[in-house]
Amino acid sequence: MRELLSATFHAALTATRPGTLVAPHLNGPRPALILSVGKAGASMLSAALDRYPDTPAQLIVPRGAAGGPWPDTVDVHEAGHPHPDEHSEHAALSALARVGTLRESDTLLVLISGGGSALMSAPHGVTRPQKAALAAALMRAGADIHALNTVRRHLSAVKGGQLAQATRAHVQTLLLSDVVGDDPAVIASGPTVPDPTTFSDALAVLDRFGVPAPEARAYFQAGAAGAHPETPAALPHVVTTVVGGNRHLLRAAAAFLDAQGVRPVILGDTFTGEARELAAFHAALVRSVQAHGTPCAAPVALLSGGEATVTVRGAGRGGRNTEFALALALALGDGAGVHALSAGSDGADGTAGAAGALLSPGTLARARALGLSAPAALNHNDSAPFFAALGDLLVTGPTGQNLNDLRVVLVGP
Repeated sequence: MRELLSATFHAALTATRPGTLVAPHLNGPRPALILSVGKAGASMLSAALDRYPDTPAQLIVPRGAAGGPWPDTVDVHEAGHPHPDEHSEHAALSALARVGTLRESDTLLVLISGGGSALMSAPHGVTRPQKAALAAALMRAGADIHALNTVRRHLSAVKGGQLAQATRAHVQTLLLSDVVGDDPAVIASGPTVPDPTTFSDALAVLDRFGVPAPEARAYFQAGAAGAHPETPAALPHVVTTVVGGNRHLLRAAAAFLDAQGVRPVILGDTFTGEARELAAFHAALVRSVQAHGTPCAAPVALLSGGEATVTVRGAGRGGRNTEFALALALALGDGAGVHALSAGSDGADGTAGAAGALLSPGTLARARALGLSAPAALNHNDSAPFFAALGDLLVTGPTGQNLNDLRVVLVGP
């Protein structure tokens, strides 16, 4: 079953390669410039250059993810992720300058995938360290991507539609979504998308999560009072299309399982909330399947997507997927007849050093035999070392894409 789970994850990644998802939408006029930003930036740009060879381009990707070799017409920037650095700022300012030279008769093709918020970062109103500390504090407090990006957009010169606002050209934006609901304004903080939020909304996020951030708070208060311009609420020269998201990943996983003779049931792609609570829900569903055959009968593969959050209370190492897997093991208990996988499609789950983790009916028993305490690991947010000791971390390295998370729960009779 472990091999089936791993094969399902890799098959889903293969079927949803960024170039495969982007290529059908590259049917417009030849652009004057291509800007590709994000974890899938290299693959998306490669597909675009296949369609529009020798087009000037700018590529902004995580350090070590540029691939290549690229033509001389491609300006490559490798920047910090998940934490922005001076290269992120240089990349953002370079992008703003380049799009600003385009004419009204030109077309700018923008390719965006997850991770773009950190990779193309030009802080405004605060310093880069202050903005990084604020983002880290919000994540520790359990802020989801929507809340986090509301703040990011209002501390940036490029996010929240400001990149598109800087050019007169017609802008075609193709997006690969790494966020629940596929909201274009949230993906990479929406550099070419109108911003529905305001300085007052950003201030409310700080209040809701109890984050002081005095510098950002003062800037937001001034903005709400009219001292700074709001991010653009409309961008009539921009056409935006989401070409891939978590639903594509789930469908690909389901198709692979079905081909292996395993009946898949997709629960949905919009699951959010605390990883532990999400695990408790999945465990309750498993018990209902096994005891009553509802909402479906065993054997079955339950698939779900979306993105959980973790409120960090301990000093351990892990991420939302490893924490989900550990919480699910505890919620199911011994001998539940369940094998499961929970992993991030980008190959990086928080501080786990892995994409996620696998569990089996014997996970807790094997842990006890090694002297490991699953409850203690969960309480200390230390799920990654727990699964590492069992040999159950799913390690892939960077996958070059980012379509959110995949959870597969194989329920036996």
